[in-house]
Amino acid sequence: MKVRHADDARSLEDIPNIGPSIAGDLRGIGIAHPHDLLGQDPYALYRRVNETTGQRHDPCLCDCFIAAVRFMEGSGPVPWWHYTAERKRHFLQPPAG
Repeated sequence: MKVRHADDARSLEDIPNIGPSIAGDLRGIGIAHPHDLLGQDPYALYRRVNETTGQRHDPCLCDCFIAAVRFMEGSGPVPWWHYTAERKRHFLQPPAG
């Protein structure tokens, strides 16, 4: 059962939208505990997973990372697709430079 409050998350799988596979992706980049998500950039997490695995994962994975980071930072639990439009806007922006 997923927790409703970040303070109750004891494992990555306790976080809404994070199952065993996505938890494994996070662990593969050094995110082992729910509190490790605090202050993380979900877009950077997505890039790191892609770089680490050598493949481009479905962009919906990024939505899950946004949802997980926001949840751990105090937002309520919402479905990952709540962040799809935000992610699409983010990736349409030209790189800062």
